[in-house]
Amino acid sequence: MEFELWWLLGIPVFFALGWVAARVDIRQLISESRSLPRGYYKGLNFLLNDEPDKAVDAFIEIVRLDPESADMHFALGNLFRRRGETERAIRVHQNLLARPDLPQEQKEHAQHELGMDYLKAGLLDRAEETFNTLLNSAYSAQARRALLEIFQREKEWPRAIEAAIGLQESGAGSRQKQIAQFYCELAQDALVHMHPEQALALLDKSLQADRVNVRATLLTGDAQLAQGDVEGALLTWRRVEQISVPHVALVAPRLMDGYRKVGRPQEGVNLLKSYLEQASSIDLIEVVYKAVLELDGIDAAKELISNELRRTPTLLGLDKFLEARLMDAPAAVMPELSLVKNLVHGYTQKLARYQCGHCGFKARQFYWQCPGCSRWETYPPRRTEELNVMN
Repeated sequence: MEFELWWLLGIPVFFALGWVAARVDIRQLISESRSLPRGYYKGLNFLLNDEPDKAVDAFIEIVRLDPESADMHFALGNLFRRRGETERAIRVHQNLLARPDLPQEQKEHAQHELGMDYLKAGLLDRAEETFNTLLNSAYSAQARRALLEIFQREKEWPRAIEAAIGLQESGAGSRQKQIAQFYCELAQDALVHMHPEQALALLDKSLQADRVNVRATLLTGDAQLAQGDVEGALLTWRRVEQISVPHVALVAPRLMDGYRKVGRPQEGVNLLKSYLEQASSIDLIEVVYKAVLELDGIDAAKELISNELRRTPTLLGLDKFLEARLMDAPAAVMPELSLVKNLVHGYTQKLARYQCGHCGFKARQFYWQCPGCSRWETYPPRRTEELNVMN
């Protein structure tokens, strides 16, 4: 019983010790917060209120009063870069690197920030040189990502492949889709310069990296066609359906031209009609419409458009429907029909866009790499209005 009483008597003592320790911590926190300059709180308040210009002024004043504050230099440099004042950001980070007493960790941080300044300013050579110095540092992954971006901007695809492989091996995630696209870029360049055999070798590497790469499949057919193997090209292009049915709209013109070359245009039309049943799109309708008009005449073409408009009612489809009606419209209704066609066409010009699924950038033509955010394979192969109808 006496032992238990001693424990009971010890409880107030432990409570008192805890209270004293808490008071000491609070006093230390208050002391540290008072040691911060008032401009720090002003700058932070401006940032929270989305007033970066005033925040910059506040932080400049702090740096002037306390030039040894490395953290404040980093904050100031980042603010300059965000505002597009890259020259001032570069000077801030260069001044940090010039300090002989800067710890190694902060030196690497400053080098990374300086590289980002150069990248933002478009000084790619200097950025590359800076990031190369960080490949064996704590900022290795960030440096490799930046180098990959630089090589893509400069269209140095072999170096981009090396950088992507290095980034992948460092544990930063799979880059197979990007690597496949880089090989496609090299293959497309080879095709432009009439080297189909070289293109096929590069496309084989692309498909090794990404077996379901639609672009590599399309270009493989192009290379086979350049070698005179039309039948082989047709077989290759038809594999797009197995990879991604919506992407058949991109290969439809190639297929129709190929079937014309081998003297079997009706087979091509029948194939594309079967694609329409699986994945109707205005681009695919356009190809089939022209082929049906050529082979079966105006009435068959109008029936095709009318059926597709009923199945997928869109302004883009209505525009094509009015175009078909105008081909043999009576003279009495021609002016009114032309007026309606022109009005509808004016609206469809805004709707006939492809839109990046990542940043929302819209474009008249289909891109494998978004011009807005530079990401690969972010464009759905359908126009914006068609996607809205589907959703």
